[in-house]
Amino acid sequence: MATHDKRYVIIGNGVAGTTAAETIRKNDPNGSIHLLTNEPYPLYNRVSLPRFLQGVIVEQKVMIRDFAWHEQRNINLVTETLAISVNTEERVVVTNTGQIYPYDALLIATGGWANTLNVDGAAGTKHIYNFVTLDDTKTIIERMQESKTALAYGGSFISYELCDGFAIRKLDTTWLMRGPYWLRSALDPEGGEVVDNIARKFGVEVIHGDEIESIISKNGVPAYAKTKRGREIPADMIGVGLGITLNTQFLANTPIEIRGGIVVNEFLETNIDGVYAAGDVAEFYDPTIGYHHTMGTWDNAMAHGRIVGTNMVGGHQAYLDVPTYTSPLFDVNIAVVGTAESNNPELEAVARREPGEKGNDNYRKLFLRDNRLVGVLMIGSPKGRKKLVELVKNQQVLATPEEREAVLTLK
Repeated sequence: MATHDKRYVIIGNGVAGTTAAETIRKNDPNGSIHLLTNEPYPLYNRVSLPRFLQGVIVEQKVMIRDFAWHEQRNINLVTETLAISVNTEERVVVTNTGQIYPYDALLIATGGWANTLNVDGAAGTKHIYNFVTLDDTKTIIERMQESKTALAYGGSFISYELCDGFAIRKLDTTWLMRGPYWLRSALDPEGGEVVDNIARKFGVEVIHGDEIESIISKNGVPAYAKTKRGREIPADMIGVGLGITLNTQFLANTPIEIRGGIVVNEFLETNIDGVYAAGDVAEFYDPTIGYHHTMGTWDNAMAHGRIVGTNMVGGHQAYLDVPTYTSPLFDVNIAVVGTAESNNPELEAVARREPGEKGNDNYRKLFLRDNRLVGVLMIGSPKGRKKLVELVKNQQVLATPEEREAVLTLK
């Protein structure tokens, strides 16, 4: 039996990791907590980065925690440090600085690395950006202030947030994506057209069904992007939203089960005793849909942090939550409740489009599994969102067209 105070190590200080650390300290005043991050910052609000990019808020408003907050709670925040291996038998984490951190309970909340643009001419060319971190955002803002033309590339949330930032900063903006419409994993052609119309209202040129073949640079900076269909798109800066690769490589020599993400049970524990995962990197059991999946949203990561922090100190609390995500979409909003996956054969979907405010259309799409509501996607008016969260939480049965229509028009 351990004679020392419990030792907690958390890899990743995003909202999942930091929330877990805070929860652990509330429940265990004596245990040691080491919170590791490869960034130089305490927790900041990634959801606020698009507004910082647009110039709507200042950097200070992005920050959530400071170093003093960690010191007051005796949480050892270790910055600019990367975990490079874990030994689950000896129960230690090894870092790139040569430090070794023993643990009794380990949380992996490492998120993922943004996929870079890998085409001819991209390597070594400046001003091609990912948009995930605070440093990414600061670097992009600096370049936007001296640029005239910008290209946002990809069909993800990141790509439209880049596009929005470019357009609001009055750059001549093109939005290029390989798919037939934006967010094809959740929308359909109708919903895609709603988004295109909003973007075009802001002067954005939207191009579907094409992809970058090469970057033509001049003096080490982009001049234009050449596409596979022969287009030449002027851009002196390029923002890339091509998804992420989950950060699990440092676990390659461990027995921890990894599929799409790190597989955890309903208590967010892996197949190895004392090792947990949370946030984007966790492939967790979702009781709403009845199977494991990953989800890269802020609310989900925060909920994971609370649950896993409780369980790491000896609790036994199952994850039971309906994750939500909201984001500004040019001059409207997009909200996702629960699971919204158009490419999931187990889910059925129905949608409605109608005139909204500011000359835009409202769009609402319901996702059902065995006639039970498991997810909602909304573009435009947010009216009825709280009620919809409750319906998803209760897995409301919507078997008839009339019942579905009532929810599609719920205010």
